[in-house]
Amino acid sequence: MSLGAIPVGRSVTVRVPATTANLGPGFDTLGLALALYDQLTVTVRDEPGAFVDVDGVGAGEVPTDESNLVVRAIAHTFAAYGQELPGLHLEAHNVIPHGRGLGSSGAAIVSGIMAAKGLLEGIVEIDSLGLLARATELEGHPDNVAPALFGGLTIAWVTPEGPQFKKLIVHRGVSPLVLVPQETMSTALARSLQPESVPHADAIFNVSRSTLLIAALIQSPELLLAATEDKLHQSYRASAMPETDRLIQALRAEGFPAVVSGAGPSILVLCSDPGQRLAAAELVASQAATPWESLILAVDFKGATVEEHPDETGSL
Repeated sequence: MSLGAIPVGRSVTVRVPATTANLGPGFDTLGLALALYDQLTVTVRDEPGAFVDVDGVGAGEVPTDESNLVVRAIAHTFAAYGQELPGLHLEAHNVIPHGRGLGSSGAAIVSGIMAAKGLLEGIVEIDSLGLLARATELEGHPDNVAPALFGGLTIAWVTPEGPQFKKLIVHRGVSPLVLVPQETMSTALARSLQPESVPHADAIFNVSRSTLLIAALIQSPELLLAATEDKLHQSYRASAMPETDRLIQALRAEGFPAVVSGAGPSILVLCSDPGQRLAAAELVASQAATPWESLILAVDFKGATVEEHPDETGSL
């Protein structure tokens, strides 16, 4: 049952970072927030339903009605807390590439949930675990939505009580580079290439590397090359993105800690100093058969933010 009415004209702006998941061995567990942001403004209006204006990535492609993923995330959150969804106008400025392994769907979901949190301020209070639970219900797994919500490096896991997370602060020497191709990759397709079981030795290998990766990211960046080795998912998906695989092998052969970003096909290079990124980008530019965009990014430490705007009378 609804506990309060949201006034027409209430408006919030949400900012959500891109994310990169897995980080090599941390399959479905580790995620990192990157300083590349989608921004969303949501305003309550008189008319029922939702209308979406999209600027930037996805303009003219993503739905602009109630089927839009951001709108569905807002509606899901309202329903979860027994609130009636008002009419909404959304203005989305998208920068995160779609279908490239940088958490665009997770960012859309988190944008909607954070917008709902802001609109429901003073009516319903949603804590961190509530935000993560709502996002995981929609995304299916928490490895992308956790860093999008909370920033930094996150470890995510699921318990009978719901998804949980731990946020860690990344060593200042860690310098991400993301290399983005023109083609896209379906997460569903990438997951379909995974075997139902893996050799015992491969599982042990990834346990060792993922624990080492935590140490490398928060304390010892010089260990990143060894720490980003993986035997659980990247080799199985390589056939679906051959150029990604070829370039990763070329980068790693030269000492760059390169991995598939999320489901791909983008490449994440976790450099141990800022200058290393330029050399990695130059290597890819010289060896790639197709154009790749180099994004030199910082780690985002804040995660998603929501700001409520004053109404026309100047009050909140």
